[in-house]
Amino acid sequence: MAKLLIKTEGLENRTLELRFGVNHVGRDPESDFPIDHPTVSTSHCELVLSAEGVLLRDCDSTNGTFVNGDPIKEAWLLPGQTVNLGDVELFVESTEINISIPKYERERPKPPVVLEDGVVLCKRHSQVPATFKCTHCNELMCNGCVHVMQLKGGQPLFLCPLCSHKCEPLQAVKTQKKKTFIGFLQDTVKLRFRNPIKREKY
Repeated sequence: MAKLLIKTEGLENRTLELRFGVNHVGRDPESDFPIDHPTVSTSHCELVLSAEGVLLRDCDSTNGTFVNGDPIKEAWLLPGQTVNLGDVELFVESTEINISIPKYERERPKPPVVLEDGVVLCKRHSQVPATFKCTHCNELMCNGCVHVMQLKGGQPLFLCPLCSHKCEPLQAVKTQKKKTFIGFLQDTVKLRFRNPIKREKY
């Protein structure tokens, strides 16, 4: 992180470790970095830390703000430079900024459970068949998961609970079971009774 080290006798070896944003420096004890010295104004300057670096801005101080001996109203600081707030000398150690971005790992979605007969179960309700599929994220869900929006004078609109896109009903998968010999005989008997043979009268 960006740092400035005070070199003035009586205040030496005190480090100003800047925080991201505006850092107020002055004799005011409520400042971010109060410096109790007679040549430092109550609100002397601002050190603005951003992704571009450190910007030093004088706040109309009485004794002025200097960088390498030159008076400034506003200036970008570089490592190795000397900053003077009145008679207080600071050394610019670093102008770098370290931003740590936490990593968030999204939980990988579990594959849907498919039964032997081809029926896909809902991920949230493990005992209920999935009846809808999102047209955007391909999420499978049951009737209890899908959001229903009733349009005035029209058909209901089914929406995905994850991405709010349109959902479409799944086509029911029907599988034909192999018939046993007894089942074959039963169907044959039914057909004979359903279609009786009419005998012609002579």
